[in-house]
Amino acid sequence: MLLSLGFGLAFLFLGGDLLVRGAVSLAHRMRVSPMLIGITLVGFGTSTPELVTSIDAALRGSPGIAVGNVVGSNTANILLILGIAALIAPINIKPAAFRRDAAVMVTAAMVLAAFCFMGVLGTATGLFLAITLLTYVTYTYRCERLTPNASAELHAREATLAEPTPRGLWRSLQFAGAGIALTIGGAHLLVGGAVELATALQIPDTVIGLTIVAVGTSLPELMASIVASLRRQGDIALGNVIGSNIYNILGILGITAIVQPLTIPSQILQFDIWAMLAATALLVILAFSRHRLSRAAGAAFVTLYAAYIAWLAAAA
Repeated sequence: MLLSLGFGLAFLFLGGDLLVRGAVSLAHRMRVSPMLIGITLVGFGTSTPELVTSIDAALRGSPGIAVGNVVGSNTANILLILGIAALIAPINIKPAAFRRDAAVMVTAAMVLAAFCFMGVLGTATGLFLAITLLTYVTYTYRCERLTPNASAELHAREATLAEPTPRGLWRSLQFAGAGIALTIGGAHLLVGGAVELATALQIPDTVIGLTIVAVGTSLPELMASIVASLRRQGDIALGNVIGSNIYNILGILGITAIVQPLTIPSQILQFDIWAMLAATALLVILAFSRHRLSRAAGAAFVTLYAAYIAWLAAAA
């Protein structure tokens, strides 16, 4: 059980990293613009572990893990990952670079909350979310290609998160292929271990999805944000988290619901969706009122996440 969890987490982390690096290298060889790479491959690539894990959990009949993975990952992305990034180096924020994407993140979170209270995320809902993501990506790319601005510059710089990338076509394909294989295998091991752990501890699988699975599938975002902070590029870390949260809701839950409709666990409705909304609102208010995430803010974020995990453990 614990061995399955450990190997699953390790495979997901390594697989997500290899997949992003291989895909970005292939995109460079195809002369895809850095801006488009930043908008699509980096954001969606770091969310691949969430996608594969949620689909695997849904097909196994564990909607608590599938939904908890996304809701928990978005909360962890903001409070834990951005908190750690800000502790490493304060994050200076240019509102113009984040205004549209932050608005989309907030809107997506509110739409998810509304859909969750319907009780089920069905095929039609999944299609709506996926189409919304495609529309957002298309609109963003067209606007930024025609009118370069601060947001376009940030998305182009996000492509550097995947560096160094492999050289040569065959090497790039090897990275991407190995990344896909490790991600699928890791997700299968992680979900299997999570279900066994929930059964052994006699707690809802939703709790495991919100904690171990959510943090585990967010490891690529954590590593990317740490690298960006060490380079003193905290705004890239923030952009990576915002993009990942958008992809998690619109893409991961959208595609998962198309593959297998999801019943929303009562615990998500009672507390965790509200925790995700509160973390999202806190980030936006703090970022746009102070234009900076200081080390003190980072410490507060990490403390809030620790309190959230402690509450889940006590409730379980």
